[in-house]
Amino acid sequence: MAGRYANPEEHPFFPEDLPPSEVPPYNFAKFLHPPAASININKDIWDTYINKLLQLFVAPGDDGNYASTAASDFVCLQALSRRIRYGKLVAEVKFRESPQEYEPAIRAKDRDTLMKLLTFEKVEEAVMKRVAKKAMMFGQEVTLNNDGNHGKNKVDPSVVSRLYGDWIMPLTKHVEVEYLLRRLD
Repeated sequence: MAGRYANPEEHPFFPEDLPPSEVPPYNFAKFLHPPAASININKDIWDTYINKLLQLFVAPGDDGNYASTAASDFVCLQALSRRIRYGKLVAEVKFRESPQEYEPAIRAKDRDTLMKLLTFEKVEEAVMKRVAKKAMMFGQEVTLNNDGNHGKNKVDPSVVSRLYGDWIMPLTKHVEVEYLLRRLD
């Protein structure tokens, strides 16, 4: 009701259940091609999160922390959705830099060629290494005494790297391709 999903950077996971906004509309800056608004892969993100990612991070059992778990899940889902949706911005920048490379594949609706144009394996490898290093550095248990827990990772950095390589980057590129396919509309 506060207009969160009126912002083009936000996409609801359950748009059919949203109450109408009670705040006046805001004139957000327009950078993306208008058909981009129709691209919402939150159902895919939800499915991946619930059916694949949680089992990598969550220990079996019931700790009874339902409210904080739901709040944490919401924060994670929104962060993943926002990160993946940035693919629209990336696709727009790439298109503007060299439209002559993208236009033939867009006109032919050639998803495979678009995916090849968007894929930079060395960049993806660097992202996965950077993410693993961040997970190692920022995901450590920190204690004030020498109980042996210092330096122990809360989450295996290779799992975080895999999260990017297997899900986040492919879903981001999927958004990029979907965006480009609508770019000349």
